[in-house]
Amino acid sequence: MLEKLLELRDRTLWRILDASGPAVYYITDHKAEGILVNTPGFDEPLLARLQAISPLKYIFLPSHRGARDLDLWRTASGAESISSEPEAALIEGHVDITLDSKRNKLTRTIDFLPMSGVTVGTCALRLKNKPGVMFFGPALEPGDDGWPTLVPHAEDYSAENRLFGSLGVQDLAFEYAFTDVFEPGHTRYGPGASEMIKAALARFLDE
Repeated sequence: MLEKLLELRDRTLWRILDASGPAVYYITDHKAEGILVNTPGFDEPLLARLQAISPLKYIFLPSHRGARDLDLWRTASGAESISSEPEAALIEGHVDITLDSKRNKLTRTIDFLPMSGVTVGTCALRLKNKPGVMFFGPALEPGDDGWPTLVPHAEDYSAENRLFGSLGVQDLAFEYAFTDVFEPGHTRYGPGASEMIKAALARFLDE
């Protein structure tokens, strides 16, 4: 049901073992408490397990693709849902907090970065304090070597926006990175993620 991926000084990161849809992660933070990244199909025993680890306070949706049974999760947990303003209009369910240029932080060390291109309002979540962790949603995905990179798709909202958003990643420093695609045995997420992603993006631009 749950796989622990990282245990950091102030946070623990879990992957929810859900076979369908975008990958789902659970962040337990000493200040913000529980943050669900994407939602799986609603499951009461799973919610009880998450609540036992840390109270679920927030549900972050990097894009509308990761929203499943959102209102069931909100109602059962009392958590507030978060997405970018453009994605909120596409999500089936209620979004409590919409992100824009004026509101892009959750706490002093947790913020959100626009990465539009795959969808109109794709957004990343950043855990800023070292070692640094990024949740890119669908903006990046594992390449041939397993590290997140830019993988174009015909149905992308804007190839140009995707490229610009990905170039902005080169200015960030972080040790771990996660995306909507997690393939056990292939996906690589760190440490050293920012340097490996920069190298992967450079290869993409050279092609």
